[in-house]
Amino acid sequence: TMKFLLVFDFDYTVIDENSDTWIVKCAPEEKLPNKLRNSYQKGHWTEYMSRVFRYLGDSGVKEDEMKRTMTTIPFTTGMRDLLDFIGKNKDLFDCIIISDSNTVFIDWILKAANFHEVLDEVFTNPATFSGAGYLTVQNFHTHHCAKCPKNLCKRKVLEEFVDKKLHQGVKYTKIVYVGDGGNDLCPVTFLKKDDIAMPRQGYTLQKMISQMSEDLDPVQSSVLVWSSGIEILSHLKLLMKE
Repeated sequence: TMKFLLVFDFDYTVIDENSDTWIVKCAPEEKLPNKLRNSYQKGHWTEYMSRVFRYLGDSGVKEDEMKRTMTTIPFTTGMRDLLDFIGKNKDLFDCIIISDSNTVFIDWILKAANFHEVLDEVFTNPATFSGAGYLTVQNFHTHHCAKCPKNLCKRKVLEEFVDKKLHQGVKYTKIVYVGDGGNDLCPVTFLKKDDIAMPRQGYTLQKMISQMSEDLDPVQSSVLVWSSGIEILSHLKLLMKE
């Protein structure tokens, strides 16, 4: 059977914000102390977020308040329509999220909008609330990719997922990868010529893909730039007709 795999990043793709910075709205005066804000080291986002969650916990921010705040995040234009459409055509589309956010945030947001059913799997940093009510987050996995942040190589996740499905007898006709950020480039380089990379207009991923073409080292897949979920939706309709 013909089946397409849709892969979505989450922050600035499905939602029009960064969930990890949005949570700061819960902090006293909606800001973090400078010392904490400046403690981020490149490639070590999860450790940084652990400190942020500890600060929120120390400031008395409770789970229900965090949840209320997170479920007010706006979806990117047209994304709700796109997810609705995918949900109605699950016979054709498998759909996964690979994100550097965390399981708690993504669950809250998808469930509140009633989209958790649309997704076959969500790959992101595992998070839980401790007995004391503090949100704790772990690295998703370990990997050996020099290009990616230490907690998550999206290419490795995508490779392993496609491989697992192959063992279950599912071979995808096409993979469509929708993302925006620098950490989406690595999985895009995994795509083959029949696949489609969909970088968001004006964001880092699009700039990096353009740069590669200029350096005469273009990605193998076709590239379609998007700025709303509606454009992605019309493209999926075209794929269904092929």
